[in-house]
Amino acid sequence: MTRAPETRAAESGRLPPDEVRRMFDRIAPVYDAMNRVMTAGLDRRWRRLTADAAVRPGDRVLDACCGTGDLALACLRAGARVTGVDFSERMLERARRKSGEVEWVQGDLLALPFPDGSFDAATVGFGIRNVPELEAGLAELRRVLRPGGRLAVLEIVRPRGLLRAFYAVWFDRVVPLLGKVLPGGAAYAYLPASVRRFPGPEELADAIRAAGFAGVEYRLFAGGIVALHTAEAG
Repeated sequence: MTRAPETRAAESGRLPPDEVRRMFDRIAPVYDAMNRVMTAGLDRRWRRLTADAAVRPGDRVLDACCGTGDLALACLRAGARVTGVDFSERMLERARRKSGEVEWVQGDLLALPFPDGSFDAATVGFGIRNVPELEAGLAELRRVLRPGGRLAVLEIVRPRGLLRAFYAVWFDRVVPLLGKVLPGGAAYAYLPASVRRFPGPEELADAIRAAGFAGVEYRLFAGGIVALHTAEAG
């Protein structure tokens, strides 16, 4: 059977920004359930650790690529004043149902609608790999942070070592099968492919440094499948 052009593009891990937005609009109703299934429920703990790494009580915090808002809510619980930004309006509709205390804004990480130095901290959870220009996205995060502001990026990365085989089976075979029974089928081809083309943890650390951040460190979770990078705006 001939695959649809959208599916072929998704399998490359590269889609035009408008296609990525439409894809996330379609999967918004099942996005939270996807996260729970794909991470065996561990994503909640990882988001909490991300918030703890970057947020101090009273901080002005930007959660970029906020999706349905779970990381923004973790930052809120850490005592921050939070602004969540995402380019998918359907994702934001879900986020708004979860909290009226967060300021939810539709926007693009590559052109954030905030002045320089607006925030004390910025977080991104499982979204930076969907930005078509990684370096430009990191530079934009640096722009809106005050000097010394903290960055925390939680993302799936290419694993090394013993879990490479598990990763190949889970993300390249099991996850795409979900597309046969859940809305937004092409997304389940795109998500594994987007991880395959994404930098490893060391390369991502280098990109963060190149964007003007200092003190870059990272922690690995789930045997190296997930990385939490932290840094300070130089």
